[in-house]
Amino acid sequence: MTNTLKESVIAVIYGGRSAEREVSLQSGPLVAQGLRSKGYQVVELDLYGPEAKLDPIVQLQSIAFDFAFIALHGGEGEDGRVQALLEMFNKPYTGSSPLACGLAMDKVLTKRFWHGIGIPTPAYLSFVGQADADIIEDKMLYPMIVKPSREGSTIGINKAANRAELDEALAQALEYDSDILVEAFVNGPEFTVTIIDDVAFPAIGLKPAPEHKLYDYEAKYIADDTQYLLPCGLNEDDENELQMLALDAYRSLGCSGWGRVDIMRDQEGVFWVLEVNTAPGMTSHSLVPMAAKYVGIDYASLVENIAQNAWKKVGRD
Repeated sequence: MTNTLKESVIAVIYGGRSAEREVSLQSGPLVAQGLRSKGYQVVELDLYGPEAKLDPIVQLQSIAFDFAFIALHGGEGEDGRVQALLEMFNKPYTGSSPLACGLAMDKVLTKRFWHGIGIPTPAYLSFVGQADADIIEDKMLYPMIVKPSREGSTIGINKAANRAELDEALAQALEYDSDILVEAFVNGPEFTVTIIDDVAFPAIGLKPAPEHKLYDYEAKYIADDTQYLLPCGLNEDDENELQMLALDAYRSLGCSGWGRVDIMRDQEGVFWVLEVNTAPGMTSHSLVPMAAKYVGIDYASLVENIAQNAWKKVGRD
């Protein structure tokens, strides 16, 4: 076993087969490029890539590496399965443990847990399989948000303001997951807080263009008219409260290494946690690199910091 990360071979694992594959295909090569620019030895692995046609165990065994930088989003890369495989192979990796990843990826389980320990999160209903729109209308008010429980990048998420939109949103969510989350709509601004090595970075305020009902997939990765507010527009006390809430939510799930927490603020000034991302996007439009740049950390230094922190966490160097 090598002694330092610089002497090691880093496998940047990306791609995957989730609905977020296209995002990961952008993140992975950028991460690899950043690490190489810092002098690291890197191999790239497109999990389930078109040329692979192998199961992930065979793919991981087909390359020689000492450490993994996980640039997978959604699916087995963010729900703990790849992390568990890496632990079986005794390979250190970036990000949270298999258990923390699995819990954070499942929005329904996360919300049940947060309700139990007092982390403020919007009211919700959950369904396995076909949701009952009559029950939803009886218990919740329009507008509401409909989500597949185990997807990211706002894939399959829709805002419903009436029965027709609700029926359509439920059908679309079911295309991505058998478990459906229906959540109370928070009317107010959205913020996201990057966390690296248990430190909360300055929050980013998210302001999609008016034609976007939500900060959705298109607003995140395609549109150039989304506004990213840094500073986020909150006063110092409110931003401190936001950062502490993000840290509480992140730590409560057992997350470590790095991640990103998405939070809304209602018209009364109350913050509501939406979700924790354990392998956030690292594309040119992504929020973690944006937050790092704001505090003077360039992209290459950011991925180096994430990798070095994970390497040291397991007692290397």
